[in-house]
Amino acid sequence: MTEETAAMPASTKLSVRDVVTVKLPAASAYLSVLRTATAGLAARLDFTLDEIEDLRIAVDEACAMLLAQALPGTDLTCEFELTGDAMRISVSVLTVDGEEPSRDTFAWTVLSSLAGEVDAEVGSDDRVTVTLQKRRGAAGAP
Repeated sequence: MTEETAAMPASTKLSVRDVVTVKLPAASAYLSVLRTATAGLAARLDFTLDEIEDLRIAVDEACAMLLAQALPGTDLTCEFELTGDAMRISVSVLTVDGEEPSRDTFAWTVLSSLAGEVDAEVGSDDRVTVTLQKRRGAAGAP
């Protein structure tokens, strides 16, 4: 809790969303920024070192899937939503073809085992989003 949130009335504290959005060029050279942000935010939620590393790798893998079909010159957007015991990460990019990543690949299996819950969707503008959700202490959970 920060000084600012401590001074807020209780009713206001309940409505605050803990969300961080990072927007950067859709190029692999910038993925280290997302890996670092992922680690820092996961540490804030008291994830273990193994869970933090799993999330870093999962974000990297999700981005690699999306960068392969990214529209040249576009931005990659990553939204981190923090809750008491979980982190939800949505990575999205405008794509050339608007195709969801295949869910029957080795990469998707690895992503699912690292992140816990994984989903993908395509928006009307061919923006593909991969969403990961990992709960603290969920290692070995189905």
